[in-house]
Amino acid sequence: MPVVNRIADFAADMAEWRRHLHSIPELEFDCVETAAFVTERLREFGVDEIHSGIARTGVVAIINGQGEGPTVGLRADMDALPVTEETGLTYASKNPGRMHACGHDGHTTMLLGAARYLAETRNFGGRVALIFQPAEEEGGGANAMVQEGIMDRFDISSVFALHNAPSNEVGAFFTTPGPIMAAVDTFDIHIQGMGGHGAMPHETRDPVMAACGIAQAIQTIVSRNSYALDDLVISVTQIHAGTVNNVIPDTAYINGTVRTFDPRVQEMVTERMRQIVQGQAFSYGVEAKLDYHVNYPATVNDPAKAAFAAEVAREIAGKNRVVDNAGREMGAEDFSYMLQARPGAYLFLGQGNSAGLHHPKYNFNDEIAPIGASFFARIVERALPVI
Repeated sequence: MPVVNRIADFAADMAEWRRHLHSIPELEFDCVETAAFVTERLREFGVDEIHSGIARTGVVAIINGQGEGPTVGLRADMDALPVTEETGLTYASKNPGRMHACGHDGHTTMLLGAARYLAETRNFGGRVALIFQPAEEEGGGANAMVQEGIMDRFDISSVFALHNAPSNEVGAFFTTPGPIMAAVDTFDIHIQGMGGHGAMPHETRDPVMAACGIAQAIQTIVSRNSYALDDLVISVTQIHAGTVNNVIPDTAYINGTVRTFDPRVQEMVTERMRQIVQGQAFSYGVEAKLDYHVNYPATVNDPAKAAFAAEVAREIAGKNRVVDNAGREMGAEDFSYMLQARPGAYLFLGQGNSAGLHHPKYNFNDEIAPIGASFFARIVERALPVI
C-alpha cells in the first residue's frame, strides 16, 4: 500500500504545522513553545493521555487501541540548531541564530500526523506511546527521558524513529541490522607554554608548535594504532592560538571529535590520546591537559525490529525503494539511548535534493511528511494487530 489515504487527506495541515514549527526553532531542552504546540495538537486529536515536562520539555502521549497488548514507542526529536538561517523562506526562523537545519520540525510533524490518524482509527491492539523529545542535537534528551523512566512508566516494549536524508530519493527508506550510527566523543586539549617575541623564539616555550605536533600525532592513532577494518574517525576541528604576527602566545587550544562503534576501540583511542598529549607536551617543553568526553553511544538496531521496519517501509514505498542493508555511518544520534533500553529500529527517509543537514539553507521537504506518518502508523498497526 502507498501513503495511507486518510493521512494524505490532511497533508496540507501537516505542511502548515511543519512550517509553523520551522519558524519557532528552540535549542536543547528549551523547547517550550514547540512542546506547547505539540500538546495543543494532541488535545485536538483526542489522544488518551498527555504527559508533559519530561526531561523539562519532553512530551509522551498515549493512544489506546482495541483491547490489551504491548506498547509500541514512536519517537520524534523537537530541537533546532544554533545556526543563522539563509533560506529566505516566508516562514523562516523568527529566532535569530536558531534554525531547524536538521529537519526536526519535519520529524515532529510526521509523528503528529501519525497521532492524528491513530487517534481517529484505533485499528490496533495494545497502546502506542508518542515520544516528543528535546535536546537531540546537544544535551542527550533521549538519555534524560530514559533516565526519567519513560520506558517502564509507559511499559514501552519496542521503539522506532525516522530521520530525513537529503540527496536520497524522495520517499525511499534506508536502514540496517545492528550498528547504524557511531558513538561520538569530544576532546579538548589546553596547552600552557611561555610566550614572547616572535623574533626570539628561543626565549619561549611555543604552544603553537606543540599544538601542531599534537594534532598531527593524534592522526596516527587511526593509521597506526587501529585495525584497518575497525571503523574509526578522529577529526581535529579547532586550533586556537595567538593574536598578532610578532608575538608567540602563552597558550593554545585544540578541540575535536572521535567516532567509533566498538567500545574497545574507544578505550584504545582514549589511552593513546592521553599518551600522545603527555609525550608531545614533554618534547616541546610545555604543559598540556586533555579533557576527553564520552558522549552518545553507538546507535544499534535490533536485527529483528530492523527487518520488521523494512518490511513495513516496503508497504509504503514499494519493494525497490527500501534498502535494508544500507550499512552504517559515522554520524551520531541520541536515539541510541532508547535503543539501549528497548529493542527497536532507526531508519532514514530520503527527502530528495536539498542543502545538507546542518546547512543554513537546508529546508525539510513537506512531500515526505505523509510518507513518514504512514510508516509510523503502519508500524503500530502491523506490530499490534487487532485480534
